Amino acid sequence: MNLSISSAFDGGNIRLVAIDGNRINLEIAKDAQSDFYQWFYFRLTGAAGVPVELRLLNCGGSAYPHGWPGYRACLSYDRELWQRIPETSFEKGILTIRVTPSENNAWFAYFAPYTMERHHDLIAEAVIHPEVEYRSLGQSVDGQELDYLKIGQGRLQVWLYARQHPGETMAEWWMEGALEKLLDTADPVSRRLRQKATFHLVPNMNPDGSKRGHLRTNAVGVNLNREWHDPSQQRSPEVLYVRNEMDKTGVDFAMDVHGDEAIAANFLAGFEGIPSLKKEQQQLFNRFSDELVRISPDFQTQKGYEIPAPGQANLSMSTAQLAERFGAISMTLEMPFKDNDDLPDPDEGWSPDRSRLLGRSCLDALHAIVDELAARRR
Repeated sequence: MNLSISSAFDGGNIRLVAIDGNRINLEIAKDAQSDFYQWFYFRLTGAAGVPVELRLLNCGGSAYPHGWPGYRACLSYDRELWQRIPETSFEKGILTIRVTPSENNAWFAYFAPYTMERHHDLIAEAVIHPEVEYRSLGQSVDGQELDYLKIGQGRLQVWLYARQHPGETMAEWWMEGALEKLLDTADPVSRRLRQKATFHLVPNMNPDGSKRGHLRTNAVGVNLNREWHDPSQQRSPEVLYVRNEMDKTGVDFAMDVHGDEAIAANFLAGFEGIPSLKKEQQQLFNRFSDELVRISPDFQTQKGYEIPAPGQANLSMSTAQLAERFGAISMTLEMPFKDNDDLPDPDEGWSPDRSRLLGRSCLDALHAIVDELAARRR
């Protein structure tokens, strides 16, 4: 055997500790200038037909250790189809993955990766569509473009943005599905939405963290979703550029798309604790949530985060900041790293395809309330 581990590629993250026969000891590297870590993505070569034991030794100290129980790692041979590994276990702080690869080239990840190369393909395909206006809002700390797409001609200002936390790759899979639907000229829902609203999309808010293989932060170790009250050019230019553009357009409706490590469900987090909360603002949020439950069996409202007390919302987070700053109907969508326990898939768990489909369903739910949003704006 000549087993080899590598992660020196777009979005990769792992550190080899030792190879002892069929047992491979590994550690997840921390985000740069940060203590956050949980995302892993690496390549194993030379193991075809060999039963290997991959041990991630430092998972007990990761950002969200409660995310490991019940979790199953992802495996791919072609980096298109990602299947779950049944023999994934977590004990005494160590995540152990037992598998016999069928090929000499196998890829392992925390969730199906969405690389910056795939992101560039997504943007390149979108910008040739006649209804898309493209701009770079500025450059990240590492000098990558912050890609922005504008679609539609309506008065309502709708913002969709994803991957403030780069390791939450399901968020950009969601964005891919939403963008496909929004640009489908044969889809009557999309046609109506483009008439009623102008859509502003930032498919990847954190290109540096995405390329570096970070879980939660940008190139200088900053959690972007704690910067919305006071973003800066030095620490969080990505948020600064997006919020400045929002100040120009206004925001009527916004979705910040994420993934949750521990909760095996899809759910929304709202803005209940903002100081200026209005009854009709909360009612429209609830209406959207109810429509999404009706439209998608993959969405539910029973599991989720604790609701903050009145006046106690964290305005450094985008959802609360936009609701307070613009009176927007804003929300954070969380998808699971594990599976949707209410509708499990034993082979793929929560997956890119399901993320894409939920993106489409969210636009259907938005369509169901678009006239009420328009009436509120008048």
